Amino acid sequence: MLKFDEEKQIRSVRGALQLREPIEKAADRVWDAGLKNLCWLGIGGTWASCLQAACHMKERTGLEVFSANAAEYCTTGDRRIGKGTCVVISSVSGTTAEMVEAVKKAREAGAYVLGFIDHEQTPLAELVNTCITYPGNEQLKFFMTADRFLKNEKVLPDYEEMYHQFDSCLPEALVSVEKAADDFGREFALAHKDDPLHYFIGEGTLYGAAYSYAMCYWEEMHWLRTKSIHAAELFHGMLEILDEETPVTLFIGEDSQRPLGERAERFLKKICRNATIIDTRNYRLPGIDDKYRPMVCHLVMHAVTNRIDAHLEALTGHDMNLRRYYRQFDY
Repeated sequence: MLKFDEEKQIRSVRGALQLREPIEKAADRVWDAGLKNLCWLGIGGTWASCLQAACHMKERTGLEVFSANAAEYCTTGDRRIGKGTCVVISSVSGTTAEMVEAVKKAREAGAYVLGFIDHEQTPLAELVNTCITYPGNEQLKFFMTADRFLKNEKVLPDYEEMYHQFDSCLPEALVSVEKAADDFGREFALAHKDDPLHYFIGEGTLYGAAYSYAMCYWEEMHWLRTKSIHAAELFHGMLEILDEETPVTLFIGEDSQRPLGERAERFLKKICRNATIIDTRNYRLPGIDDKYRPMVCHLVMHAVTNRIDAHLEALTGHDMNLRRYYRQFDY
């Protein structure tokens, strides 16, 4: 398989799961101090992960939970963020300008900032109240944090059982998804590498996945034109520009918003022969009970799209690390 190191993948996910103890300590400290609200703060791909975490929590919690775009927060502010707010961030570089400014602003407002920073001794690592350093696996780190807050609120009673399964089985289960999706990834990449414009639709935690995949991967990394849309909004505008030949891909997950994806699927199958449905339910997760699949379906989708990316890069010859503008000069 292209760009696939099974042992490395397993070690990476297993290592992220081993962060549970410091995550629990940080979340418990905030909870015990009196948590007013929880803000997931990001920009670009990290904001997409924030959307996913907030969606994951809001169907379960009575706590005020929201996502904030760092650039918007820097210009407009948000009066909800202050004393009693826990702001959760993530950054690979630890230097993203909008995030540095936003964290300074949140700290000045009295918020507590928990940061997942891939590199130590960076501006963001030094600004946050608590820094947890581990490379990659942003969404898993966010969801582990979210789940600890849900556990503390007593709305996730089987937290320990669920994470016992994840610790035991999730790394290998996600590897099995990548293996199962490899042929599909190659066929999809071959069919769509020359699309003039490709639409991605998602719902629930997979809306953030669709938004991130369209923007961060196809646009930023592959230089392919895309548009992403929430399945709930498909029937309020976008449906009118779809026809038989429109390249469109629907991400369907397994959380409470699945009916929105199923409705979109029924429509697409009626009018579009160039539609692809990627349903996480079609991929096995050995060792993971069905009742816990909604909690990790976003990771399943990421495993599937990893295979598309590997084959797209090989077929087009475009290095996914190449950028025209991002961090190439000041703007």
